[in-house]
Amino acid sequence: MTSLTLWLLLAVQILMGAFDTLYHHELTERLAWRPSQQRELQLHSARTLSYAMLFLTLAWLVPRGAWAMLMIALLVAEVVVTLMDFVEEDVSRKLPASERVNHTLLAVNYGAILMLLVPMLGGWARTATALVPVSYGAWSVLTSVAAVGMALFGLRDFAASARLRRFVPAKASDLVTGLPDRQAVLVTGATGFIGSRLVEALTAAGHRTIVLARDPAKAARLPPPFWLVTQLDQIPSDTPIDAIVNLAGEPTAGLWTAARRRRILTSRLRMTRNVVRLIARLDRKPAVLVSGSAVGWYGLWQDEVLTEFDGGKACFTHRLCEAWERAAVPAERHGVRTVRLRIGPVLGTDGGLLARLLTPFEFGLGGRIGHGRQWMSWIERDDLVRLIAHVIAMPSLSGPLNATAPLPVNNRDFTKELARALRRPAWLPIPAALLHGLAGDLADELMIGGQRVLPDKAEMSGFKFRHPTLRHALSAMLGAHAVRSRPRRAPNGAKSTGGSRMRRLSLRSDLADLAARHRLSDDRLLR
Repeated sequence: MTSLTLWLLLAVQILMGAFDTLYHHELTERLAWRPSQQRELQLHSARTLSYAMLFLTLAWLVPRGAWAMLMIALLVAEVVVTLMDFVEEDVSRKLPASERVNHTLLAVNYGAILMLLVPMLGGWARTATALVPVSYGAWSVLTSVAAVGMALFGLRDFAASARLRRFVPAKASDLVTGLPDRQAVLVTGATGFIGSRLVEALTAAGHRTIVLARDPAKAARLPPPFWLVTQLDQIPSDTPIDAIVNLAGEPTAGLWTAARRRRILTSRLRMTRNVVRLIARLDRKPAVLVSGSAVGWYGLWQDEVLTEFDGGKACFTHRLCEAWERAAVPAERHGVRTVRLRIGPVLGTDGGLLARLLTPFEFGLGGRIGHGRQWMSWIERDDLVRLIAHVIAMPSLSGPLNATAPLPVNNRDFTKELARALRRPAWLPIPAALLHGLAGDLADELMIGGQRVLPDKAEMSGFKFRHPTLRHALSAMLGAHAVRSRPRRAPNGAKSTGGSRMRRLSLRSDLADLAARHRLSDDRLLR
């Protein structure tokens, strides 16, 4: 195989395949952590391993006779697997435009490879069976390196598919059991990370769900039945609506440039004001408006414990959240109970903070952010959906309400727990100087600073978190065996109780922390 054209086509195929795997499968789609993509991962594994075998063989050997026939059969099998993969992707997820274009280019380039390679293999198949060693210099070395990478990712996809079988997500309808029967709920931001799970829970439980989404194609992926509107003006004034959950706004992930900050603020204010206008013209007002906000309302307090009874410190995130909350307050003039939900970082495997961290941590490239002492007032996504349902069903709740787990952690401990759950090292911290260089002073608010926020009003109203500790939440989200410790054996062969003792000590520590926090909260109420 001395054709330079063939080598160039193989190199192009390798580069486009690497881009597809790293950018689409790992960074943007995060297929390895999406239970719905288990079959797609199996197909990717089979295809990638066949590619690795083909490339490694062609780099160092000339297959003749039966070996050449085997290579032709491998090429045919790869084409079949690719076609099955295309069908599976169309059924299970909506591919972004860049991935569709990349797949088209891969298919065209692979067709060109087959046009050159199959006749060559056919000629070799008519000779005596043998594997003849050969070297093409740098081409052989580069192709071998690519083949090893393919093999590693193929095995990784196979392992990820097996891991996804352990995932047992909570039954969606169970998340809104506290709601009265047949509620009519309007959800803005329904295609987002939080809103999509809320809509899934509402529809599964039989509630009448109105979905506001700007992109009908994204809304089509939501579980039916629901009523889709692209503008609130499409809702007639005589429409009965029992509750409105307002979660819409420009996504916050990425660099907060001046233009991006304007879009983040403007999108939230515009939508919230539109929701209030809808309430004003409805013949029958909804009972409650649950309007989104964030723990950034409190500003930067270092280690200070914060509840709904504390004030905020001036900074951009405080001004943003304050304006957002203030835009929802006029709903109260129409007799609508208004709850301003101050949401912390929401954890889940298919979106939010955790999803962005899984890939680097899984490949051993995770680490703390800056000094790691900043507090992270996190909440598991299903707990947040349950809390929203609890707020709707609890007439006594109004005003600001913290949507965070009862045991926040600092970034250093968050990093350790995530690394432990994935059984990976976390040795690559992100320097504070780098973050300041990228985001300026906002780095202190968004990444290096933090808030130690506690959900006092939620717990005092009787809400019970299913995942009060980070370790428990990660265990549920990353699979039942993700944080299971292997039992140690004592010298006499008996199982050591060290692991269970450590778990009991950890639980006692958590309970003691909860007790101390409740005493502190009571003291705050008396001040």
